[in-house]
Amino acid sequence: MKIQEMYDLEHTLAKPYLEQFTYPWQALKGIKDFILALGPTLPKEYKEVSPQVWVHETAIVAPTAFLGAPCIIGANTEVRHCAFIRSSALVGNDCVVGNSVELKNVILFDHVQTPHYNYVGDSILGYYSHMGAGSITSNVKSDKTLVVVHGPENIETGLKKFGAMLGDHVEVGCNSVLNPGTVIGPNSNVYPVSCVRGVVPANSIWKTGGIIVSKEK
Repeated sequence: MKIQEMYDLEHTLAKPYLEQFTYPWQALKGIKDFILALGPTLPKEYKEVSPQVWVHETAIVAPTAFLGAPCIIGANTEVRHCAFIRSSALVGNDCVVGNSVELKNVILFDHVQTPHYNYVGDSILGYYSHMGAGSITSNVKSDKTLVVVHGPENIETGLKKFGAMLGDHVEVGCNSVLNPGTVIGPNSNVYPVSCVRGVVPANSIWKTGGIIVSKEK
């Protein structure tokens, strides 16, 4: 699941940053520094509303939302009441960051929706991906060991904190948990109330009990 296989990079300001890497999780360590470098170069439509927090003039941010530095909020994006952006979040255009959603060290491509009670940490969410109500990324293993991506071959990431990589057009069902190191290929779906681990191929459905089937063409 390489970056070029997972994402259309034309739909994020992080394109030049992500192009440096082979696998998307390799970008996690540098998200903060990338945002700090990108922020001062943004077009005049982005306003620095507080130190190291840049918000596009067309974005709607609820007065009860918290925007922690550094972060960037894109055009026509809605950040709803009590959203908690802890830090290091690059949120694209036409996104929804919903009520009581928490973001930390993330890249959200354009048109991403995290609309209801989601936690998304140390993760990258692709173009038009959607997290159902109550679904979360779990970003640290219970034994605190380094995260391994389990797929056709196991890949050591060297990361203690790694949530999930969602490809473009991924749908995650309500109240699902994406365990550390989950990678979901583009155009795939996850059933509600799932506990997902490892690699879900592109154009697949993760069903109850962890059964993976290919979508009918």
